[in-house]
Amino acid sequence: MSEPAERLMTVDSFLEWAWGREGKFELHDGRPVAMSPERVRHAGTKSETFAALRDAIRRAKLPCRAYVDGITVRVRRDRAFVPDVLVVCPAPPPDVVDIDNPLIVVEVLSPSTEEADHSLKLEGYLSLPSLAHYLILDPVRRVVIHHKREDGERAATRILHAGPLRLDPPGLEIAVEDLFEPEV
Repeated sequence: MSEPAERLMTVDSFLEWAWGREGKFELHDGRPVAMSPERVRHAGTKSETFAALRDAIRRAKLPCRAYVDGITVRVRRDRAFVPDVLVVCPAPPPDVVDIDNPLIVVEVLSPSTEEADHSLKLEGYLSLPSLAHYLILDPVRRVVIHHKREDGERAATRILHAGPLRLDPPGLEIAVEDLFEPEV
C-alpha cells in the first residue's frame, strides 16, 4: 500500500495550524519549520536593532513602525517567514498576524538559519514589491550585509563593519555599531 501524498500548507492554513501552538514556526514551501531557541547574542542583537530602528523612526518623525519578532511576513502562497525585526510604513492594523508589505526586514544570523537567510529568505523578501532593504546581521563578526533594492530592480549588496547605515526610503540613518550589543 502506498503512503498518502504529503499535504502542503498555504499561508492561511499554516497560520490556522500555528495559532496557539507551542514554539515558533515559519512556512517554507508549504512545510512548517520550527524555529530554534535563540542564543543570548542573537536576542541581544535583535533587541539593539529594534531599538535603533524605532529610535531612528521617531527622530525622523515618520509614519512607520518597527516590530521585533513575531509578525509573519507573507512572501507567497506557500511561504511565510518571521523576521527578527521589520519596519512597516504605515503601521498595519493592530489585530493582524501577518503582513505582505514590509519596507525593511532584518534577520540575525545563527548557525541554524544562515543558509536560509542568504538564499530562501533573500529570494523571498526581495520578491516583495514593498521591500527596500533586507539586512542580514552577523553578531559574531559584527557585520551588516545590506541588500538594497535599486530602481525597483534586484538589490545591490554592501557589507558594513562600522559607520552610518543609510536606509532610504524611508529616510533613516543608523550607526552600524548601534545594531549590536556594546562590546564588553
